[in-house]
Amino acid sequence: MSSRRNFLFTSGALVSAALVSRAQAAAIPEAPLQSSASTQAPLAPPNGRPYNPVVTLNGWTLPWRMKNGWKEFHLLAEPVVREIAPGMKANLWGYNGQSPGPTIEVVEGDKVRIFVTNKLPEHTSVHWHGQRLPNGMDGVTGLTQPGIKPGETYVYEFVPKRPGTFMYHPHADEMMQMAMGMMGFWITHPKDPGQYRVDRDFVFLLNAYDIDPGSFTPKTSTMLDFNLWTFNSRAFPGIDSIVARKGDRVRIRIGNLTMTNHPIHLHGHEFEVTGTDGGWVPKTARWPEVTTDIAVGQMRAIEFDANEPGDWALHCHKSHHTMNAMGHNVPNMVGVDQREISKKISQLIPDYMAMGETGGSMGGMEMPIPDNTLPMMTGQGQFGSIEMGGMFTVVKIREGLAHNDYKDPGWYKHPKGTNAFLAEGEMPPAPLAPKTAAKKPAQGKEVILNVTRDGPMRH
Repeated sequence: MSSRRNFLFTSGALVSAALVSRAQAAAIPEAPLQSSASTQAPLAPPNGRPYNPVVTLNGWTLPWRMKNGWKEFHLLAEPVVREIAPGMKANLWGYNGQSPGPTIEVVEGDKVRIFVTNKLPEHTSVHWHGQRLPNGMDGVTGLTQPGIKPGETYVYEFVPKRPGTFMYHPHADEMMQMAMGMMGFWITHPKDPGQYRVDRDFVFLLNAYDIDPGSFTPKTSTMLDFNLWTFNSRAFPGIDSIVARKGDRVRIRIGNLTMTNHPIHLHGHEFEVTGTDGGWVPKTARWPEVTTDIAVGQMRAIEFDANEPGDWALHCHKSHHTMNAMGHNVPNMVGVDQREISKKISQLIPDYMAMGETGGSMGGMEMPIPDNTLPMMTGQGQFGSIEMGGMFTVVKIREGLAHNDYKDPGWYKHPKGTNAFLAEGEMPPAPLAPKTAAKKPAQGKEVILNVTRDGPMRH
């Protein structure tokens, strides 16, 4: 994890005189840009009301300035290049240099002003998903405002009325713009920093892309058949680990802006769903889970006590969502003898590899793939290939970490005798099938009984 922010700054925002006054135009705050795809350190509030900052997985928090009691932010809607994982980059649309855009953190009751400058080739808007605000600030093109044309800057002003977990995204040409990666997280902290307090608070969005192997730009008309499933526009093994200290109370906030639901599963711990789109769940209404299903457009905050040291998987439980491109429409070849056909194909394609005779594992295979794409299942752990991709990461829990230490601690050193091991020596004999007496058939009826391990079968 980076210990500093790699900010670039731009001050050349284009402003429509009809929308922003001359005085406002001279006072538009600079728009920070972020170029690094690694998780940035939490942004401690330099001014304004105090709060406990979040950590955006493979992302960052947008700085602001205080002006006359207003907390001012500047979002740039623009084309960006996002590294999905080492070896693959994508031409996306996003905010301030990245997709997703930076997380916005405010405090309940803040006076918030957001400048939005459009550097896209078409009009856009920003909808503040889940917020209570004046209708004219809701960001729905044609319904509550005109679209923000290329080169224009619009201003949104409102006071966040309730603490919770929110998102932002366009409400203009949504199919195109959201499929290109335009979205971001919004956190409204409570006025009392002690309320809902946890030791570590992580956030990320679920998003998906359809990018042909060897290509750079997503298909934007895809409805369901995506081939890259990502946490914050990163696919495993490009997704950073979630690092926690043993004994920490850990919160993970997840928003879903894909086209399908995602059952998110945590290994080694049970958790509680403590927050939803509508706010915080009362303690009396929570129940333990190890998997929570997050529907399209929903947000969930889960919390658990990090009591078990180790490297624990966190992933979507839909198996096709934990693999990368090139994994769809592959036939099942288990049990098919491909030796003869492989000889013939290899004469035409020397690098050809027969796959799937004994299963789908590809962890030990190395084969040529197109430029700018990712292997289906990849990622190396201390015991070999992890054979995962897409929506997968590792929660690393360690003893003795400092309170603000988010650096990757490396692989877990298992105490002696706590690893699964290879059985050696003579195996015990298999149990014999139980003897079952055949029942006498009913008079007048012909009955055939076959005795099996599961008991008699009547025909």
